Amino acid sequence: MLGVGHLGKIHLKCLQSIPYIDLIGFYDPNETTASAIAATNPTLRRFTSSSDLITYSEAVDIVAPTATHFDLAKQAIQQGKHVFIEKPLTQTLKEAADLVQLAQNNNIKIQIGYVERFNPAFMAIQQKTLNPLFIEAHRLALFNPRGTDVSVVLDLMIHDLDLVLQLIKSPLSSVQASGVAVLSKSPDIANARLEFSNGAVANLTASRMSIKQMRKLRLFQKDVYMSLDLLEKKTQIIQLSEENSVKNGNLLSLDTEEGKKYISLENLKPTSTNAIKMELEAFVASILDDTTPVVTLEEGYQTLKVAHQIIQKIEERTSIITI
Repeated sequence: MLGVGHLGKIHLKCLQSIPYIDLIGFYDPNETTASAIAATNPTLRRFTSSSDLITYSEAVDIVAPTATHFDLAKQAIQQGKHVFIEKPLTQTLKEAADLVQLAQNNNIKIQIGYVERFNPAFMAIQQKTLNPLFIEAHRLALFNPRGTDVSVVLDLMIHDLDLVLQLIKSPLSSVQASGVAVLSKSPDIANARLEFSNGAVANLTASRMSIKQMRKLRLFQKDVYMSLDLLEKKTQIIQLSEENSVKNGNLLSLDTEEGKKYISLENLKPTSTNAIKMELEAFVASILDDTTPVVTLEEGYQTLKVAHQIIQKIEERTSIITI
């Protein structure tokens, strides 16, 4: 473990509950944080340097501040260690590109921590035919000083960017964005409109200045509307079909030029899971089974690339307004 702050503590607990791994220790430069973890985990070795921990490990979990991701991951990759890196991948796009280049010559597994891939609401639609033409995402959170070292785009919106890029398999053709810094030096609220070569559009809003929490994703495609509540872990699908399927709970029937059609409502009730534990288990499985990680380094790079395009558009717009 590299980093045992707020999220790192959660990772630590999850790793300790996975029986087929040997968690040898942790490193955190914060004396207070590290001492507290050492006191409550006497059998866990506290390393005094990140390089020592990396040397003694076969795989590392990086849950440190974003600014340190590149140096820590670089050390691990150069030593041939498997790496789990919490999002965002790195602070700059160049750092991410350098890691991609560095990893090409190493036979190691690298997974990026986009935990929403393991959200039951998102996983519930994976067996459905997915071809969204419009996606709307809202991710709202209460203000918390933790995480404000980066823009809300890298802090919150990047989760939905990852999902959108998974759902729309088409090159990005246009990016428009705006944002406002309210209590931080970087934007605390942002909106982005992404257009793709196949005509699909995604509209994303992220705010860490909300009075309520919300994580919703809405997908629109021909004859189907899907509503995903990622916070409550619920999925609802409304579909137009030619069959009167009672099991889906019909809302109403329609007489169309093509004959009678039916609008049905399906409420999926995914099994509640620990998404962070699942992503860590998937990372370990990719090592043991020699399979491709669920969220690859290249995917992490591509998502970060779009995030920085959004940030650039916000900066350009802010500059024009300021002038």
